[in-house]
Amino acid sequence: MREETKSKLAAISTATLTTVLFKRGLRNTFIAGIHRINPAEPNQPNMVGPAYTLRYIPAREDLDHIGVFEDRSHPQRKGIEECPPGSVFVIDSRRNASAASAGNILVSRLMKRGIAGVVTDGGFRDTPEIQALALPAYHAAPSAPTNLIKHHAVDLNVPIGCGEVPVFPGDIMVGDNEGVAVIPAGIADEVAQEAFEQTAFEDFVQEKVMEGRGIFGLYPPTPETREEFARWRKDSKR
Repeated sequence: MREETKSKLAAISTATLTTVLFKRGLRNTFIAGIHRINPAEPNQPNMVGPAYTLRYIPAREDLDHIGVFEDRSHPQRKGIEECPPGSVFVIDSRRNASAASAGNILVSRLMKRGIAGVVTDGGFRDTPEIQALALPAYHAAPSAPTNLIKHHAVDLNVPIGCGEVPVFPGDIMVGDNEGVAVIPAGIADEVAQEAFEQTAFEDFVQEKVMEGRGIFGLYPPTPETREEFARWRKDSKR
């Protein structure tokens, strides 16, 4: 991902991104049912980074006991130490938040390693502590029980489903206070550019609406409105 693309995506809403993706025929791009544990402050950049994935299947009692964490090849623990800096650690927990996908210690380790964020369609434990971290963290619901009760870690960096959205390694994850959008890696540059242009237009529309203007002829625009937008953009240096 180019730095210019990353910079643009850091300032574009997931609402705008999903609309741009919809124009390309991609309907299932927003991970539903999750929220950010530590909401971003106003004007704080979005979470942006390529996906590095972990896949869980249902746990089995003879395999998932507390001793498995002593094995350095355990996918959850290995993934925490191998996820590339700048990436987003994305976990397929089968939308099951009855046991934690991870907890504060592992999420803190990801933060210290320079990871861009962490996303699960399940739940995290230690959420009060995670809330205080300077790392975007998205989940469905708090969950105190250890992952071993319900989750068996099987794969790293393979295609997964997260919140029923397909996520392939390297796909670009963008998270704001509304949620997380998934952009196929091959079209990230063009999506970022189109969404950047759409954001400028929607800022213009919002300004006019707040001035009391109606939406007919404004949103979507008539040719006259497009000319007005061009003048506005020039004057506002957008």
